[in-house]
Amino acid sequence: MPRTADPVRHARRREAIVAEAGRLFGVQGFEWTTVAQIASAAGLSSGSVFYYFADKQTLFRAVFEQDLPRAEALIARHEGTDDPLAAVLAVVTELAAEAEDPSASGMVVELLRRVRHDAELLEVVGRTSRVVCDGLAGLLARGIEAGTVDPELDPVEAAAWLENLVDATYLGARPGHSPLPTLRRTVARYLAPAGTDREPKRTERESENTDGQA
Repeated sequence: MPRTADPVRHARRREAIVAEAGRLFGVQGFEWTTVAQIASAAGLSSGSVFYYFADKQTLFRAVFEQDLPRAEALIARHEGTDDPLAAVLAVVTELAAEAEDPSASGMVVELLRRVRHDAELLEVVGRTSRVVCDGLAGLLARGIEAGTVDPELDPVEAAAWLENLVDATYLGARPGHSPLPTLRRTVARYLAPAGTDREPKRTERESENTDGQA
């Protein structure tokens, strides 16, 4: 009988390839990263990569395809909350959580370079963006109803602005410095109703990273 592929092993190898591809694309750029380098970093032969992905462009898209289920899970985890403003802060914080990664800003730059010339890639990131923006808009609308979000804001427009702010956090991040406290303060002040002075509570991780002091 022919050998059948182990689905767990297959998934792990595919994940390893995508992870190393994302790291190398972010550090070296798409054009300067070879499939051989990705395979070597993942502990595989170059030919093995093409068993999982048709070409390098497909592999690049795969890095962003994994964002969709993560975004869906993130929004689902917070959409039923009793405190929509806290949920918004939690969502943007988690979306920006990897901004400290040295390869993260480079990967965003590569995405901006390639998305204009790849309709499939545009659709991939567009689906994820719609999930995030729709989820944030729903939370913001509930926050307006609860009186904790500025009623002058349009939930859909504000949600799109928050997503852009998360992207900017990646582009402006510095290795070894957490941008999360600044991001949370900026978002909290933007959403606060007029006449209020809202400062979000810091997480333990944020406190340890602020100004490089514990």
